[in-house]
Amino acid sequence: MRWALVKVSLAVTAMVVVAFAVPLALVVKEMASDRAFSNAERRAAGLAPVLAITTDRDELDRAVATTEDGAAGRMAVHVPAAVEPGGKGPEKDLEIGTRRAAEKDLRTTREMGRATIAEVEGGSVLLQPTALSSGQVAVVELFVPEGEATNGVATAWLVLAGVGLALIVGSVAVADRLGVRMVEPAQRLAGAAHDLGEGRLGARVPEEGPPELKSAAIAFNSMADQVVQLLANERELAADLSHRLRTPLTVLRLNTASLGSGPAADQTRAAVAQLEREVDTIIRTAREAKPQTQATGPGAGCDASEVVRDRMDFWSALAEDEGRKVRVAGIERPVRIPVARPELVAALDALLGNVFRHTPEGTAFSVDVHNGDDAVIVLVSDAGPGIADPAAALTRGNSGHRDGSTGLGLDIVRQMAEATGGDVAIGHSVLGGTEVRIWIGLDGRRSGGAGGRRGQRGRRKKPAAQRAR
Repeated sequence: MRWALVKVSLAVTAMVVVAFAVPLALVVKEMASDRAFSNAERRAAGLAPVLAITTDRDELDRAVATTEDGAAGRMAVHVPAAVEPGGKGPEKDLEIGTRRAAEKDLRTTREMGRATIAEVEGGSVLLQPTALSSGQVAVVELFVPEGEATNGVATAWLVLAGVGLALIVGSVAVADRLGVRMVEPAQRLAGAAHDLGEGRLGARVPEEGPPELKSAAIAFNSMADQVVQLLANERELAADLSHRLRTPLTVLRLNTASLGSGPAADQTRAAVAQLEREVDTIIRTAREAKPQTQATGPGAGCDASEVVRDRMDFWSALAEDEGRKVRVAGIERPVRIPVARPELVAALDALLGNVFRHTPEGTAFSVDVHNGDDAVIVLVSDAGPGIADPAAALTRGNSGHRDGSTGLGLDIVRQMAEATGGDVAIGHSVLGGTEVRIWIGLDGRRSGGAGGRRGQRGRRKKPAAQRAR
């Protein structure tokens, strides 16, 4: 489109320049010729008073010689022969100066009684008729060189050509700028549409340019936001439903242990195991495909204390059935964190579900919340056998060959923490088992990632509650 506009502008401007410049150039040439011959006619008329007084050769020679044209050899005077009294034949015609005009041109000028122009070698001659006292007509011939008749024409033509070229260049430049203003928004829109089609859901278009393209950009951004929101809602629903199923399934699997042996009990346990595998598949699919669509800002997030109380109320019933001691600390007052409530619920359920799945019945566990100036730390500890390889446990999809594990639980927790600029670490708890520490950043910085947060950890003071532990 850009080059099409440039070509159209070039063609139209060139036609306009040609349509005006060519006639104007001819007019300039004609005006220069008229100016030259008008000056010549005025100079030729300067001899009329002399011819009206005398036709003597000597007098005429002196008069012609005193003029600039006569001195340059460009003026001539043609006086017809006078008829002598008594009927004698005519005297010989009198010619002063260098003659260039043909006889027929002189005769034509006398017959017409007005100035004429005749072409001669090297230029043109102006033939100016002048009446004599005898009633005859003398002709003053003034030679006008070709260069004088076209004086200034070349310069005027160059100026016209320059103006025409400037107009063409200017129109092309303006058309190019207009083309860029139209093409660039269209190219950005096409590129964003291509990116969106390839799955890059963050593709957006600056809402600028001509009104039509600006409206298209606004409509595209609105469409992309709706697509992202629909996908986010769909995947969030799948993830939430999966986690909601995961928790009662854990309770159901633990309760199947009390069914004893027998075909019915074995079938029940097999069905529960198969159902757990299906739920694990749903969790894996939803979490792996889940886009980063949640925006952060002032007021966004949830109360960590309220979420911990809610989840511990749920898990405490199962803990009481299995004889597990439970301790909760740090939830006496609200603790705001920049994490959506479903994300924190999913993270806590993943960690607490791991405690019930991978530690024996009767194993104690605790949940502590520490509120610092720039971070909130959530500690989930147990008195179980611990994790042999904490680094491998944090690897996405690494289940450690444990039954009923997808290997995504800790990765869910890590993603939640790193989205706030924090991280997750696994160590040994004071209870003797595993301690999973979730560091949730409060300043909203995402650029540092997990590595950046680990580098800062050594320079920060730990919250007082943590030092007390």
